[in-house]
Amino acid sequence: MDLFLDPESGEPLAGQLYEQLRRAITGGRLRPGDQLVPSRQLAAELGVSRHTVATAYGRLVAEGYAEGHAGGGSVVAPASPAPSKGVNGSGPAAALRPGRRFEGWSPYFRPPPYGCRFDLRPGLPDPTLFPTVLWRRRVAAAVSSEHREYGDPAGRIRLRRAIASWVARSRSVAAGEDTVVITCGAQHAVDLVARVLLEAGDCVAVEDPGYVPVARLFVALGARVVGVPVDEQGLVVDLLPPSARIVYVTPSHQYPLGTTMSMPRRRALLRWAERHDAAVIEDDYDTEFRYVDRPLEPLQALDANGRVVYVGSFSKTFSPSVRLGFAVVPRPLAEPIAALRQLIDWHPPTAMQTALAGFINDGLLDKHIRRCRRAYAERYHILTGALAGPLADHLTARTPNAGLHVAALLREGLREPEVLHTAARHGIVTAGLRDCFQTSPAQPGLLIGFGAVSTTGLPTALRILGGILASELKPGAG
Repeated sequence: MDLFLDPESGEPLAGQLYEQLRRAITGGRLRPGDQLVPSRQLAAELGVSRHTVATAYGRLVAEGYAEGHAGGGSVVAPASPAPSKGVNGSGPAAALRPGRRFEGWSPYFRPPPYGCRFDLRPGLPDPTLFPTVLWRRRVAAAVSSEHREYGDPAGRIRLRRAIASWVARSRSVAAGEDTVVITCGAQHAVDLVARVLLEAGDCVAVEDPGYVPVARLFVALGARVVGVPVDEQGLVVDLLPPSARIVYVTPSHQYPLGTTMSMPRRRALLRWAERHDAAVIEDDYDTEFRYVDRPLEPLQALDANGRVVYVGSFSKTFSPSVRLGFAVVPRPLAEPIAALRQLIDWHPPTAMQTALAGFINDGLLDKHIRRCRRAYAERYHILTGALAGPLADHLTARTPNAGLHVAALLREGLREPEVLHTAARHGIVTAGLRDCFQTSPAQPGLLIGFGAVSTTGLPTALRILGGILASELKPGAG
């Protein structure tokens, strides 16, 4: 660690050195057993006499912060004295506080607690299905062939071409290489688009219930967020606020309820956007994993006026760890979004882009998705069968046609926080429905994911969950 001595401070150099080392020990930057730099070496590095270093070390030993070992220098003592009041390892007192918009905020999604046996949270793919060997080879080849230079903020042209072709082939999205922007996931795409389109205080309409991270993102950008109810046909267009500048929707598989937006409702939304001079952000959430019927034509393909931004990612189709996504944008937005991206972090990681482009162009991504679709379809039928059978006394399921989770309402007498807490104690982590509501009366329920649990393990997880709901929860207010 670096040490800083100020000869002009008027304080003895040995005292300065002692104090910095003491704070490093009490603050945890130097831990018990860590070796202190040999006095001769440290004296040379700091440009001071060895006597100065020896004096500081001697004081640390005398006060119990360090121990001297014969022939082995000095090490941090196993049980150093407790730090003085106000001393910690994070520097000076924490005078800064978040702005009002961010007071009380904490991450929405965290890794499961230690000891989790079954991770039933929504939106998680199965890591065991990931083509590790193939991907490792692609990334290694990309790293060895990369030029060591900054890249295009919109993303590598090869990947943009590959995505434009892929979404046209697989989703009927009209895209060209000049209208595709590579991002670090769908959420990042929404952030860039919103920053370019919104002014402070503008109104943004989101589905209610809806995807919490996107709603919070709009709030963080200074927008006024209005929740719009969802029915069996999707977003209720007639209830959209006239002042909305952006409407964010998940029409293929509404998050969290799983509704597919009907074709009449899709056309109504586009007409509304034209009348009110608004943009529509279409998050084609989970469209790759459908189990019942064919997907409807995306809003972007139906849009004749250039009002729809189509966003997606490879987090579920491939892996969350790759952190690559995209936005297909109307041409007037492409350059401003690329310019903004350059200001934030310049460009996406080049090696990952090269590897993914080859993966798409060689048909390996489609092959991987087909494999995943077969596995997830089997788990989907296991879960929906359990919700129609053993779990039906406690949960009322909304059966979706797609996705990696099923939303289910808790029957009266079961409280959502208690269910989640008890399930966690039994090694099952899942998510609640209540937090997804903006303004509509919140309904207690569970979002039961099936992507990250193996086909053989899912029945066991559901059996444990059923036992919790049946016998281990006391009835209470819903």
